[in-house]
Amino acid sequence: MSFSQFNIKDNRQIKEARESLLALVRVRCPDPEEQATVERALKFVGESHKNIRRRTGEPYVIHPIEVAKIVITEIGLGYKSICAALLHDVFEDTDYDLGDIRSLFGDTIAALVEGLVKIKNVLDDESRKEFKSTQNLQAENFRKILLTLGDDVRVILIKLADRLHSCRTIEAQPERKRDKILSDIMYIFVPLAHRLGLYSIKSEMENTWLRFREPEDWAEISGKIERSNAIRMRDLERFMDSLREMLDTEGFHYSLRQRVKTPYSIWNKMNNKGVSFEEIFDLYAARIIFDPVEGESEHASARRIHALLRLHYTEKGDRLRNWLDKPKSNGYEALHSTIRTPGGNWVEVQIRSRRMDDIAEKGIAAHWAYKKEGFSSEENSEMDKWLSRLQAVLSDRNADPTALLDMMHKGLVSPEVVVFTQSGEQRSLPSGSTVLDFAYSIHSDIGNKAIAAKVNGRLCDLDARLSSGDRIEIITVRSGTPRPEWLNFLRTKTARARVGEYLRKQKQNGGK
Repeated sequence: MSFSQFNIKDNRQIKEARESLLALVRVRCPDPEEQATVERALKFVGESHKNIRRRTGEPYVIHPIEVAKIVITEIGLGYKSICAALLHDVFEDTDYDLGDIRSLFGDTIAALVEGLVKIKNVLDDESRKEFKSTQNLQAENFRKILLTLGDDVRVILIKLADRLHSCRTIEAQPERKRDKILSDIMYIFVPLAHRLGLYSIKSEMENTWLRFREPEDWAEISGKIERSNAIRMRDLERFMDSLREMLDTEGFHYSLRQRVKTPYSIWNKMNNKGVSFEEIFDLYAARIIFDPVEGESEHASARRIHALLRLHYTEKGDRLRNWLDKPKSNGYEALHSTIRTPGGNWVEVQIRSRRMDDIAEKGIAAHWAYKKEGFSSEENSEMDKWLSRLQAVLSDRNADPTALLDMMHKGLVSPEVVVFTQSGEQRSLPSGSTVLDFAYSIHSDIGNKAIAAKVNGRLCDLDARLSSGDRIEIITVRSGTPRPEWLNFLRTKTARARVGEYLRKQKQNGGK
């Protein structure tokens, strides 16, 4: 930060930022008293950051205003969170303290600001000598940040908005600061955004990381997307027009969107699944967001739309992804079908209700909004169970912070992985399950006779751990039998029981 008198251009920029924020506030917070509170916070922060600039050279007050706008548009929080977003950095530049914030804006806003200050202090404190590596320090930071979930999850949501704006202005940071931001993004904030269901924020952070950490891969993949767009976008537009005609004929109330898979998602899939750019079938997606037909459930409407797709187009059956019957543990619900367009290209069609789309875009904030309205569904209870389970893990002061970080990155806090057979049948298994667990989930004979597998087309041993989205083919031999060492890596109770039962019978029969 630096200090210099604001000029006419600066004041114009501040005025435009203020007006754009207030326009959003009037829509998000129709209550005049709530609007007045935000305006007071906006005036307060403007005076606090007067003549102070960011490294970008722009007035510092632009940063909290932009964070507040993200809180509204991309997360959907209310006026207290908007005020906390505006006030989160005010202690750096003034003699105000938390008591002043409490007396001016009330207990809740002060508590949110206090939580944000705690997170900032955790991230900025690199002086603790008990941690032998950067990863250990990040892991401990991660644990401390997650502990704020027990106080008020809005603190983490606002901090995600704050870090997202830092991503958007990262080029102005010196290299050392930029490296720390990028490291924290990937090890702390991306897992948080993913687990809280904030996909758009997660994707933007991942793309920022890839652009600066792997610039050559970023440039290559972005170039391929651009060249592919030139060929396919016209076909996609024609396909979207045909979808509109189909849905209009059936009387659905809906909206359509289209998206191209992000460079990071493509890069990650190419590396983890061992596929080429040309083998990615969900590069393009059409999203159907519908209002349920009166007298019909959301799921019934979604399945009827899916049936229409199959009637009018060719479907790639092994690519069907059903997140309706078993939503993801972060609340995501949808039906994904991969369809061949009239031009011969494969496009993933994502079918969601308005509610499903809100939760997919705004995550836990939307989850709680629907919960307050009395909406009850499986993903709500799953989200609540996850929060309770996470608090139980975090309350163990003796837990290894690095192990906790690994749990989040490997999905072990999530209760399951969702994988697919060669024919596209979807199966859910506990996180950490192996290829052999999958074999036993199909049939005990397949598990007993398994000797290896192909995961996403690659040969793997039976103890290979599975990740969500894996496609598995089990290789068996007639003479195959269970082995005692299998019990060392099997995860599911069913598989362990089958192997244990076989070994007991063998022992009773004298090993024959």
